[in-house]
Amino acid sequence: MAAGPTPPATAAPFRPPIPPPPPCFDYRAAVLADTRSAAAASGSPALAALVESGALVRVPRRRFGPVPAWRSQDFVEPEEVWILGTSHLSPESVADVERVLRAVQPDNVVVELCRSRAGIMYVSSDASDEPLLKSNMFSLGGAKFFGAVNRSINLGGQSALALRLLLAVFSSRISSGANRPFGEEFRAARKVSEDIGAQLVLGDRPIEITLERAWKSLSWDQKTNLVISLFRGITSTTDTPDEKTAVSPYELYQKLSTSYPSLLQPLIHERDMFLAWSLKRSKAVNKSKTVVGVVGKGHMNGIVYALISDQGDLRFRDLVGRESSDTWVTSLVKGLIRDTIIGLVLWALYEQLQALL
Repeated sequence: MAAGPTPPATAAPFRPPIPPPPPCFDYRAAVLADTRSAAAASGSPALAALVESGALVRVPRRRFGPVPAWRSQDFVEPEEVWILGTSHLSPESVADVERVLRAVQPDNVVVELCRSRAGIMYVSSDASDEPLLKSNMFSLGGAKFFGAVNRSINLGGQSALALRLLLAVFSSRISSGANRPFGEEFRAARKVSEDIGAQLVLGDRPIEITLERAWKSLSWDQKTNLVISLFRGITSTTDTPDEKTAVSPYELYQKLSTSYPSLLQPLIHERDMFLAWSLKRSKAVNKSKTVVGVVGKGHMNGIVYALISDQGDLRFRDLVGRESSDTWVTSLVKGLIRDTIIGLVLWALYEQLQALL
């Protein structure tokens, strides 16, 4: 299982190398001809049906744009990238993953997970006796729990860790009626990859960096309102019309971004670019013939746009760098005073709130 390099502790401020897709952009229409021809050539009715539904697209190398001047001559981008859009709580998506991977026989399978969330692929499918939090996109679990906490603090700081804990409880609260373990399509991707000898690639940006950027994008008033809103959602004893339904992380991010527009960039647009980078430019896919991405369907528009609109400016360091204008001494003092207090308080509350679920 491959992953990108560990992000640096500090880096230059983020400058989006690719803008978000314009409202008129339609990922399916943009690559429909290429996708249909490839699906027809495969002779698989299952692929053809997924193509027509918009769940599966193919982007050939010639649509990627120019090869970056800084890229080593030893690196060759994949000949083609297939992207399968899934629902994280749908049994149909599990079947779709199995069909596509066995029909396409890729060299690499890129999943919408990072190192901190890779354990989702190894959670038992029988989750009847397990707390829902253990199969949550935001949760910290597994045998190396304290290692996960340490990684979260190193990459995102205590504030990002506290936000992650709150989102873990909140996400479980609003999805508690789904009665399905989270991320079954990722487990299917792992199993089929092992069967066909494909390399499994962790393609998403570390969640710690994503949440750190999200937290920093908010004003202090917005931070306060967000935390209060999450607590209210967690402790509410009455169900709203949206509760007790299956809610994916993408849908949750979209809902948050409606109330806090500045969250749209770090939670969705930047991750779309990172996933596109993983699919065509990460070291793991060097000289591959075929790569298949297994991602939430909400990311497909942004990923396809990033793949075909990149003019060679998309870099790993641009997508993981952490903005900092303070000296290391100032940052340390601020972190100890602010982040530690926030982290400890929310950690204690998190432990108490588990009893409510």
